[in-house]
Amino acid sequence: MRVWTYLRPFEYRGLDCVVEVTLTLKETISRLFVDNELVDEQSLAYSEGGTTFVHPLPSASGQTAQVKSGYYNWWNIGIAVSEGEDIVYESHPGRDVHHGEALVKKMMGLDAESGDSAAAKMRSMAEINQKKWQRNKYSVYADLALGALFFIVGKVTGDLALAAIVGAGGGLALVVAQRFVKVDLLGGFAVFGTIMLLISAAFSLALQDDYWVQMKSTVLGVFTASIFMADGLFRRGAYFGARIERYMPVPLHHDRIAVGMSLTGIIMAGANYLVAENFSEDFWLTWTTFLDLPVGMVLFYSVFKWAEKKTD
Repeated sequence: MRVWTYLRPFEYRGLDCVVEVTLTLKETISRLFVDNELVDEQSLAYSEGGTTFVHPLPSASGQTAQVKSGYYNWWNIGIAVSEGEDIVYESHPGRDVHHGEALVKKMMGLDAESGDSAAAKMRSMAEINQKKWQRNKYSVYADLALGALFFIVGKVTGDLALAAIVGAGGGLALVVAQRFVKVDLLGGFAVFGTIMLLISAAFSLALQDDYWVQMKSTVLGVFTASIFMADGLFRRGAYFGARIERYMPVPLHHDRIAVGMSLTGIIMAGANYLVAENFSEDFWLTWTTFLDLPVGMVLFYSVFKWAEKKTD
């Protein structure tokens, strides 16, 4: 499924060229077209860690010509055309199209490694991550489906209490379905998730008021954060920390990840309270379905780096 496409047209020695970089749910695909004909296509799975593509260009000059495409910051892609050692065109002058790859290495703790060593470790991590994705992907799909169910019911009916109850019913259906299928639908938090699901459903049934449905994320967020904090401080993350680590590509300090997730939960609960108190119900629904995830991911990455075990 195509998520986004970048088009970077350029002219090279009288030829009309364009690099098309497409993001899908699983991989990045880079294509080079010359005079509307596809001359080269490459792809990289996200788990491989690479972000830069090198396409050969037809050249009559006798020199090796190529066009590189890659991220020059967190969100945008540029191209650089070269002949031999000389850069003859840049879509974003002065920006390094290898920047994204450097960021990936830094996130993986490989920025100090030599090229060959870093590449070998990235391939090893890619294999591990691919295996983890194959094991966990169905639980990710299930979570996304439940989020979409809540959003759709809330938008169509305008009744957030009903949306919460329908979402809880969908979650319980997953718990039942898990008994009959071999794939993992509930991830490493099946028992805890089921308990929280029942509490959430009881909350929505007892307080069928739109305001309190909005406050549910704040109340349950603080409650969940306190459990994570207790696990991190008193049990050194033996329960939650260990379960979170199974999804991560590197070993973690269990106590740090549990405490960090608790702090993240408190911040997100506070953010939900501020949005519910100061904005419209429609905006809150958009926030809770789409916007709080990116914020939570930034916080989680900070916690992840703090909890990561440094290895030689």
